[in-house]
Amino acid sequence: MTKPQEAHLAAIKARFCAEVDRKYRKGQREHGGDLFRLNISSLLREIKQEILDLYVYADSLEALILPAAGEKNLKRE
Repeated sequence: MTKPQEAHLAAIKARFCAEVDRKYRKGQREHGGDLFRLNISSLLREIKQEILDLYVYADSLEALILPAAGEKNLKRE
């Protein structure tokens, strides 16, 4: 990879690690307990909720950026 690509990757990794640390600590403050001790059903339920949140965020972003970017040929389905 090129030096700019390496720098880009390093910046992404640094932001990711910082965000994981922040999110984990916030979750511990809010919910407590040991995440790795949750049962499988609880973990699956939480994953599904996160997926739903992600879809809503992506759909909302799409509704905002496509018209602003002049993407008239792209239709929302």
